[in-house]
Amino acid sequence: MKKHISRRAVLKTGLAAGVVGAADVTRAFDYRPALSPTPPEIKGPFYPIVAQKDKDFDLTRIEGHENAATGEPIIIDGTVVDTAGQPVSDATVDLWQACASGKYGHPHDPNTAEPDPDFQGWAIVPSGEKGGFRFKTIMPGPYPAAPDWIRPPHIHFKVSKRGYVELITQMYFPGHRLNEVDLLLLRKGTEERKLMIATGQPGELKTFSYRIVLQKA
Repeated sequence: MKKHISRRAVLKTGLAAGVVGAADVTRAFDYRPALSPTPPEIKGPFYPIVAQKDKDFDLTRIEGHENAATGEPIIIDGTVVDTAGQPVSDATVDLWQACASGKYGHPHDPNTAEPDPDFQGWAIVPSGEKGGFRFKTIMPGPYPAAPDWIRPPHIHFKVSKRGYVELITQMYFPGHRLNEVDLLLLRKGTEERKLMIATGQPGELKTFSYRIVLQKA
């Protein structure tokens, strides 16, 4: 004997199924594939070892100096996120680079280029509530790493926060001819290289955006 099912029960069942189906669709649209962590790179031999008082967000000026650094001023607009794309706030972003002539502020740099006494060269900035950080600097100059190897302009980063794998990497600039022959970049795969090259953005000063993706420990 067939059990009688009321119209109201059918409507309730259909409504419930619709809700479950909608939830499944929502979950499908909410799904975001994991981001690849920013590829690591060597720290290099010129990590700062000389103490300095001025480590602020403007590398183009040093406190107490009358002159600004030589070279093309640029803005780096960065973001630190995790592999799920969520902002990582309060990360320590330690950065250093060569000046416009390609010389590091390091006593063991053998480059014969003239150093810039008015270039800060090193900064430590925190990522903000939404993972962002921003600093003003000078476009770094290329420099010889070996007799037949000129390194392209780049900025070194060391990014750390408790609960995440510390990342040491290098950021490169889009469209530079030396990127195509750099021995370090050529060790990376095509997709990895894309993750290490900044993106140009409009701005009063030449601006580059760069996303750093950390992996949870």
